[in-house]
Amino acid sequence: MIIREIEKRDYDEWRALWKSYLAFYNTTVTQDVYELTFRRLIERQTSQQMAFLAEKDDQLVGLVHYIRHPHNWKLEHVIYLQDLFALPEVRGQGVGRALIEAVYDAADKMGCPSVYWLTQENNETARRLYDRVATVSDFIKYNR
Repeated sequence: MIIREIEKRDYDEWRALWKSYLAFYNTTVTQDVYELTFRRLIERQTSQQMAFLAEKDDQLVGLVHYIRHPHNWKLEHVIYLQDLFALPEVRGQGVGRALIEAVYDAADKMGCPSVYWLTQENNETARRLYDRVATVSDFIKYNR
């Protein structure tokens, strides 16, 4: 398995992966959002939105999107790991862990001391991994 940065040639496979991720959370986005998000992800020089892909046997099998942003309580920027997805047939094979570790490495290279993310409380499969690679916080998320 290879973990690599997203590239322009990845659009179709990336879109299929992200569409599956969004379906897991019972949501969709418009074509405009797919296009704008992809453009931001591949414009590494001007965007704070970034992505890694997991590739196995010349097929994309996972993705992670992350966002670098300032934080009012720190001098350094922090990383928000927004989306993490692996195809069902490769789950349990280290894809999610490898993608998270790639974000950790990128955060270290950018001087970002903190990486954080959210998941649904009942996402037990993902939480088993998250409990091994991070510390759960006691914060509760609110939405408008």
